[in-house]
Amino acid sequence: MQNSIVALELVFAALLAVHLIYFILSRLQPDKNYSTMATRIHTWWGMFVILCCATLFSPLVSLLSLVVLTFFALREYFAMIKTRKADRRLHLWAYLSIPIQYYWIYTDWYGMFIVFLPIYVFLFLPLPRLLSKGTSGFVRNVSSVQWGLMLMVFGLSHLAYFPFNSPEFGPGLVLYLVVLTQLNDAVHYLASLYVGKRRVVPTANPYLTWEGFAIAFVFTALTSSVICSYLTPFSPRLGLLSGMIISVCGFFGGLTVSALKRDLLTRDDGRPVAAGRSYLSQIDSLTYTSPIFFHLIRFVSDLM
Repeated sequence: MQNSIVALELVFAALLAVHLIYFILSRLQPDKNYSTMATRIHTWWGMFVILCCATLFSPLVSLLSLVVLTFFALREYFAMIKTRKADRRLHLWAYLSIPIQYYWIYTDWYGMFIVFLPIYVFLFLPLPRLLSKGTSGFVRNVSSVQWGLMLMVFGLSHLAYFPFNSPEFGPGLVLYLVVLTQLNDAVHYLASLYVGKRRVVPTANPYLTWEGFAIAFVFTALTSSVICSYLTPFSPRLGLLSGMIISVCGFFGGLTVSALKRDLLTRDDGRPVAAGRSYLSQIDSLTYTSPIFFHLIRFVSDLM
């Protein structure tokens, strides 16, 4: 717990420093586009509050704070889906799955937690839509809701399972994962902004470059090997491996959610709709890093 408090103090200091640096650079270099970084900084402060709740208090408080995070992430995702009023019944069923999914975590029923959404919900969710509105737009509407559940609910819910599955190390593992994931995103964005030249997928995310990916990969892996001894029981070798996996998975998570957003926010004439301040852009990487890191820990250690 003491190490987690120190780490949170360092995160708070880092956020203050980043906010100050952003303020100075935005004034000194008005020709540079810092809008994405401004959005990230504002959302990081909100996530910092949730992170404090998830690491400093009881597992129940941690679970409730992550329920709130999941709800708002799913709500923003649904706000981008073009649906008719009658199709929103699917959204209601999707929202109802959130407390049920987290209830399995609260009762520490791992078997039901791992199969509830990808099996039971996925198989029975299409039935109300099929019985009420037939087959018109069936695949797009149902699959878009399933994608949202898979990423925003199933993926993020793994964060809540760390404190319940490992009370001693769980809070530190949550802090370790979130800090590395957000750090990897920030380094990738800044490196792409200043030295990036070869874009990965410009149509999905114009800010991601291969140079940024390489720099973020090395930086995240090295940082992970250093801080793992303070927040986790990992050896430096496992910490290095975890940092590498978090960096790669975070990259694919951000790219996947960016592609989803571009597709959902495309009008019928092919022109994109402005997304505004998107909350999903800040937790997109966690939808991939949370479940993969969780199952990596279960596979290589007896912590979970």
